[in-house]
Amino acid sequence: MSECRNWYEGDPILEEYHDHEWCKINHDDDFQFEMLCLEGASVGLSWQIIMHKRESYRRAFHNFRIDACADMTDEELEAQRSNPGIIRNRNKIYSVRKNAQAVKKIQEEFGSFDAYLWSFTGGKQIDGHWKTPSEIPTESDVSRRMAADMKKRGIGFVGPVITYSFLQSVGIVNDHLADCEYR
Repeated sequence: MSECRNWYEGDPILEEYHDHEWCKINHDDDFQFEMLCLEGASVGLSWQIIMHKRESYRRAFHNFRIDACADMTDEELEAQRSNPGIIRNRNKIYSVRKNAQAVKKIQEEFGSFDAYLWSFTGGKQIDGHWKTPSEIPTESDVSRRMAADMKKRGIGFVGPVITYSFLQSVGIVNDHLADCEYR
């Protein structure tokens, strides 16, 4: 059995994520925005915590529809600070609206969030064909460039490591091990 499964095995939510979403190319702007927000929420926490709160996040943030999140009021955002189903950090909650507004500007400039994201790799997936988990990096030149550009555009919670995880989550990076049946 591939070591690719070691980080999630035994957790049905993470198993589903690994097997059907992680490192799988997805060109949907709203999905990409969801993953951007969830990765940002994970700063300082485990991905497992965030994935177990994912459905609550979807309910709290209009299924991560970019336009709806961009239009959220301060009152709506403040109400989420008492929502036990999400991480109640004020900056992380407010970053959903801020990031949605920044993504809308990106969509206007590039035609879609997807086109912007894939512009960093010339439209090509990065596939390391790693043999062991220890080979998988935590950041890359692409994640450093993307994080810096996103920060300039007003997107929060996007350091190079979180951005690398984001690239995996939307399939721009495929870090499934070479022997993983889900690659």
